[in-house]
Amino acid sequence: MRRAFLPAPGSAGVLACMPLSMQARRLRYDKGFTLIELIVVMMVVGILSGIIAMFIQHPLEAYMAASRRAALVDAADTALLRIARDVQGALPNSLRVTQGGGVTYLEYLPLQDGGRYRAEQTGAGTGDLLDFTSGTDSGFDVLGPAVNAAVGQYLVVYNLGLDASTDAWRGGNRRVVTSAGTVSNLNFTATGTPLPLESPGKRFYLVGAPVTYACNPSGGELRRISGYAPQAAQPTSFGGATSRLLANHVATCAFAYTPGASQRLGQLTLRIQLTQDGETVTLYREVAVNNDA
Repeated sequence: MRRAFLPAPGSAGVLACMPLSMQARRLRYDKGFTLIELIVVMMVVGILSGIIAMFIQHPLEAYMAASRRAALVDAADTALLRIARDVQGALPNSLRVTQGGGVTYLEYLPLQDGGRYRAEQTGAGTGDLLDFTSGTDSGFDVLGPAVNAAVGQYLVVYNLGLDASTDAWRGGNRRVVTSAGTVSNLNFTATGTPLPLESPGKRFYLVGAPVTYACNPSGGELRRISGYAPQAAQPTSFGGATSRLLANHVATCAFAYTPGASQRLGQLTLRIQLTQDGETVTLYREVAVNNDA
C-alpha cells in the first residue's frame, strides 16, 4: 500500500493544490496594505479629525469659560457671605474701614455673648449691682439666663463710638473679663475709673479679639486676620496675628460703611471683582448692621 504525503500547511505545495480562484484570493490577502493605501487612509483620518475638532472646539472653549466663571462667582459669593455673616454679629458701632498702601481694611469686634446687668437691688436689699460711680467695682449680677464667659474677653457697656468714653476701641467703656464658664455673676478687672454711661436697656456685651478683613488687589488676595489686641487707631499691620486666605484672584474691591443718622442701623456695602484667565466677575452686596447699643 502506498502512503500519500500531504504538503505542510502554509507551504507552496498547499497553494499549488488549490483551485486557481482560491490561489488568486490567497495571494491578494497575503500582500497587505500598500504605502499609497496607508497614506490615503491617514489623509482621510486627518481630514475627519480636523472637521470634528472644528465642531467641538468652540463648545469646549465655551464650557471651560463657563466653568471658570462659575468658580469665580462661587469664590466671590462665599467671601461676601462670610463677611456679611460676621459683621451682622459685630458689637454695635464697632465697624470701621480704612485704607493703606492700596489695601482696604474692614475691622470689627465680634460679639460672643451678652445680657442685662443688675441696676437695682432686690426688695430684700440684696444683689450685686454694676456700679457706674465707682472705679473699684469689679462684678455684677446677670439678670436672666447665665452667660458664657472666658478669661480675656472684653466687657463693653453702651458702645456709641462717639468719643473716648463711649468707644470700645479707645477703651473707655471696655473692661477685661476675669470670669470663666457659664456664670450668673460676671467679674472683670477694675481700672480705677468707673464705666462712663449706663445703658438705657441695662445691656452689656461680651466680645472677643478684633477681626480684620484685608483686601489687597495688588497681591490678588482677600484675607481674614484675627488674634490681636484692640487698638485705638485702626491698624494696617498685624504682627503675631493669624491670617487666613479667604479669596484669591482679587482684581479690585471696595468696602464702605455708613453708620446711619439714627445710630441704630448702619449700612455696609461690599464690592469685589475676581479675574482669572481672561474671565472677570464682579459681585456687590449691601449689609444692614445693627447699631442699637
